Amino acid sequence: MQHASQDLDALRQRVRQFVEQQVLPNELALGACDEAATALTRALQQRARAAGIFGNFYPLADGGRVASLRDYLPIAAEEGRSEFAPAILGGDATLDAYMLGQHARGALRERFFVPLVRGEALPCYAMSEPDSIGSIPATLASRARWQGDHWRLNGRKWFICRAGRADFATVIARTADGALDGALTMLVVPREASGFEFVRPLALLGRQQGQGELRFDDVRIEPWQVLGRPGQGLALMQQRLGLGRLLRAAHWLGLAQRCFDLLCARVHSARGQQARLADKQLLRARVYRVYRDIAAARGLLHDAADGFDRGEHDAIAVNLAKLAASDALSGAVDSAVQVMGAEGLSELSPLSGIYRQARTTHILDGTDDALISTIGRDLLKASAPGAPSHLPGLAPTLDEALA
Repeated sequence: MQHASQDLDALRQRVRQFVEQQVLPNELALGACDEAATALTRALQQRARAAGIFGNFYPLADGGRVASLRDYLPIAAEEGRSEFAPAILGGDATLDAYMLGQHARGALRERFFVPLVRGEALPCYAMSEPDSIGSIPATLASRARWQGDHWRLNGRKWFICRAGRADFATVIARTADGALDGALTMLVVPREASGFEFVRPLALLGRQQGQGELRFDDVRIEPWQVLGRPGQGLALMQQRLGLGRLLRAAHWLGLAQRCFDLLCARVHSARGQQARLADKQLLRARVYRVYRDIAAARGLLHDAADGFDRGEHDAIAVNLAKLAASDALSGAVDSAVQVMGAEGLSELSPLSGIYRQARTTHILDGTDDALISTIGRDLLKASAPGAPSHLPGLAPTLDEALA
C-alpha cells in the first residue's frame, strides 16, 4: 500500500523506467495488432506484475497501490507515455476494476472481479450499437428479457475496445419498457457463453486499434450476472463515464508530454542545430502553445480529480478536463510531426500512430460537439439569475460575496 509522497514518487519512477525500457522499444511490434503482438503484450504484462507495477489504481484491498485519483495522476501520465503501456500495466482495466469492485457481489465478484485484478482476465465494455446514437441512451436497442428464472440477451454492439481479446463483457441492455431511468441494466457476460460472438475487428483511421463488433444471440444470463441491480444501468453508465474520462485524460496527457519531449529533442539534436530550429519564432510559438496546453489541461484534470476524491460528481469539471487533454494531445503531436517533417509521418517515429490515436480522442468517450454543447448548457443553467450556486471553479460574483 502506498501513502507517503516518496513512495508514490518511487512508484512513478519505476513505472517510467519500465515504460522506457520495456515498452517503447517494442512499440512497432505491439502496433502490428496480430497474434505476435498479443503474445508480446501478455509477456510484458507478466513482467509488469513481477515488477509490482501492474494495476496501480485498482482497489487498495485488492492489490492497488494508490489510494486517490489525484495521487494516481502522475503515475498514470507515466503509463500513458506509450499508447500501448496502459494495456500492459493494467491501466486500461482500471475502470472495470473500479466498477466491479464497487458493485459486484458474491459469485459475480469471484467469477470476474478477482481474475481481473490478478491480471488473469481482460474486460471490455459493450455500449455503442450500430443503429443507436451513442450519446443518447434511449436509442439503445439491445434487450434482455426475463424468462422465469433467467434473462435472455439479444443485440449487437460495436466499436468496443478489446472486443477481440476480452474474456468477458459488461453489456448495457434494455430490460424494461417505459422511462429510461429503471429500464437499463448492466450484465456481465463471459466470452465462452453460448451466443456470444466476436463478429469482426473495426479499424480506426485505417489502423487496427483493438476495436470490434460483438453479437449476443439469445445468451442466457443468470440473475447473479447483473452488475448492481436490475434497472440501475443508467446510473452506472453515468458513474463509468465520469471516472473513465478522467482516466483516459490522464493517459493522454502522458502521451502529450512525450510528444513535447520528442519535439524538444529534435530542436536540440544535431539536425535541429544545423537548421537553427531554436532561432525560429514560429517554432518557439509551437513550443509555447504545446507546453501551455499541457499545463492547462493538467490543472483542469487535477481539479476534477480532487472533486472525484471528495465524492463530488461535477460533470462540468470532468468534461472540461477530457476536452482539454484531448486538445493538448492533438496539438502536441501535430507540432511534433511538423517539426520532424516526413520522418514524423513514417514508422521511423511513433508520431504517426499517436497522431491517429489523438484524432480518436475527439470521438471516443463522448464527442467534442456533444460535450461542448452539454458544458455550455450547464454553464448557462448555473449562471442564470437565481441559480443556487456560482459556477464551478470560479470565484463567487460580487452579489454572492456580499450576500
